[in-house]
Amino acid sequence: MQSQRPGASDHRAGLALAAALTLIVIWGVNFTVQKYVYSATGPGGFLFARYLIMPLCAVGLLFWRFGTQWPRVTRADFWVLARLGIAGHFLHVGMVTYGIHWSTAFSSSLILACGPIFTLLILRWMGVERLQRAQIVGVAIAFGGVLVFLSDKLLAGNWKASGGDLFLLVAASFFSYYTVAAKPMIERLGGIVTMTYATIIGSVPVVLFSLPAGLAVQWSQVPVSVFVAMLWAVTISAFMGWLVWGWVNSIRGVARTAPLMYLMPPVAGLVAWAWAGEHYTGTKLVGAAVTLGGVAIAQFSGSRRPAEAAPVID
Repeated sequence: MQSQRPGASDHRAGLALAAALTLIVIWGVNFTVQKYVYSATGPGGFLFARYLIMPLCAVGLLFWRFGTQWPRVTRADFWVLARLGIAGHFLHVGMVTYGIHWSTAFSSSLILACGPIFTLLILRWMGVERLQRAQIVGVAIAFGGVLVFLSDKLLAGNWKASGGDLFLLVAASFFSYYTVAAKPMIERLGGIVTMTYATIIGSVPVVLFSLPAGLAVQWSQVPVSVFVAMLWAVTISAFMGWLVWGWVNSIRGVARTAPLMYLMPPVAGLVAWAWAGEHYTGTKLVGAAVTLGGVAIAQFSGSRRPAEAAPVID
């Protein structure tokens, strides 16, 4: 058996870091890209198109990996995968889509970065992990930061944007549930089977829900640039991004990779400022910094292993 050549592991680790940083940029850009698509299709039209494309990607991946002999699952596993599909796709992605539409790119990225907070709370509720004092403090700081961040919208009576942010906060909790509930399935069935089956099953209610909005779009009048942006958001940012992030975690480990997720809101903010003309007050920037600091404290303090920072599958 040949031993691994010297430097090979360092090379793989370097590639994984480069891939992770590239994904952070892609995900940060994607918030503004999606809002651009919504301008032509609306959030419902985007959902409809996305969940016609996503199952095709999942089926293609299954054929590439298993040919025509797809793995069988038990009836019990099927219902677990169905719950994952409902939570991760119908509820999380559906709510994120409308939340981004009602809010701004920077706000959306920051609120969704609170996902690890909900993961910790769900683990505590399930009795898997006890929250340490530092984690409780981090949770309190994070939610205090969110209130500061939203204060300008609340004081200005901008209820549509504020409602979008709160919608996103609930959506983050659904993906945290997905992250926790998917782990035993991934360990038993593998990441590809779990992801693709949950995607295919979860696509059914999303398509049914978004069908009226999708049929209302005049697709022949949609600019080519919107179709390109949509394909990029669905196939590169969402589908391929999930797969690459899983590979990065397998090389670097979740503990070393998770902190990179906190670079996503600054990237999203810079892109929205440069491309979409978003502007930020000092209060909003302070609130964002406090929120990210609280999430980091809660995730990495007082625990032997941090709560998993799964990718945002929007």
